[in-house]
Amino acid sequence: MSHLRAWFPSIPSTSYCRFALIAASLVLGNVSAIGAETTDTRSLRVEASSPVLDWNAVALAANHIFVGGPRWTGFSGPAVAVLTKQNSLRPFPNSEWNAWKPGLDAKQRFVSVNALHIDPEGKLWVVDTGTPQFGGPPVEDGPKLVRLDPATGTILRIYRMGPDVAPAGSYIDDIRFNGPHAYLTDAGKGAILVLDVTTGIFRRVLDSAPATLARPHRPIIIDGEVVRNANGIPLLVNADPLEVSPDGKYLYFGPLEGPWSKVPTSLLDDPAISPTTLAASVTPWADLPPIGGSAMDKHGNLYFIALKDETVYRRDPAGTIVSLVSDRRLHWADAPFLARDGRLWLPVAQLDRLARFNHGVTRVQRPFLLFSVNTQ
Repeated sequence: MSHLRAWFPSIPSTSYCRFALIAASLVLGNVSAIGAETTDTRSLRVEASSPVLDWNAVALAANHIFVGGPRWTGFSGPAVAVLTKQNSLRPFPNSEWNAWKPGLDAKQRFVSVNALHIDPEGKLWVVDTGTPQFGGPPVEDGPKLVRLDPATGTILRIYRMGPDVAPAGSYIDDIRFNGPHAYLTDAGKGAILVLDVTTGIFRRVLDSAPATLARPHRPIIIDGEVVRNANGIPLLVNADPLEVSPDGKYLYFGPLEGPWSKVPTSLLDDPAISPTTLAASVTPWADLPPIGGSAMDKHGNLYFIALKDETVYRRDPAGTIVSLVSDRRLHWADAPFLARDGRLWLPVAQLDRLARFNHGVTRVQRPFLLFSVNTQ
């Protein structure tokens, strides 16, 4: 997860009555029409495994492999950890930051981590949603961004997100960088956050705009079944994946179920731009299927994992989509990380197999696996 809005439905319940299950071939949209052969699955390499951390985030920096996962999955591993050579998890930056429990101060502890990312200067950013329970409200001082030195674990800065930035019902999902700004998605209420990295000031934009909201007619289908919340309503995840174009001129984003839109970053970055003008600048970009996460390289190639067929795809700037590898073990592979050597790292979260989505019965297959695949 990395990431999970409609874990908190913001669309009125009456909308679900109009929900119609579309054919599986249509759910995949453009991807199903490609029909490209996959590469030999031997190119998919198991990098690590864990029985205690349901990881949905991975990042590589300073010769370390960092992993993280949300608390609400119910597993006992640390929120953020470094993988050791012995395939064990060392809490990062230390045990204290990973020791939050209900009633403890959340200012200097991770409550529930949903994303890890490396900024252009090579520093590690941790996205803490501050929501320890699935669909629950953030705890006081819980929502925050933490920037760390990946080599030493030194806390470089904490960006706190108050109720005006991360209100009840929000789920701050993932982050990308563009010059002096960072962009984040709110998968809970459907919005984009714009952070001035220097001043630490956040702005919520495109709040509940159509491009940020999941559409009931585009369900998440895995193993031939619609993924549903405990109440039986199809799971809807609002603004979730996002990428910045290589030239920095556009932000690409969308709900987990797709489709994706684009918006000029020059307008996003300008606090003087009116909400109406900004909303009018949003245009369609790519009709992608429900995905577990994405990564974009310097050439504008987008790598994503289609949840329906457990396949890693590459979309080039012209819109052509080809499959790279398909494997049943990539079951809800989440936010991938593209390393400098061209390998795409894939944490497998199996989120749809959690008990909360299966009438209280877990279908998770342990250990949790971390893969990589060569994209060259």
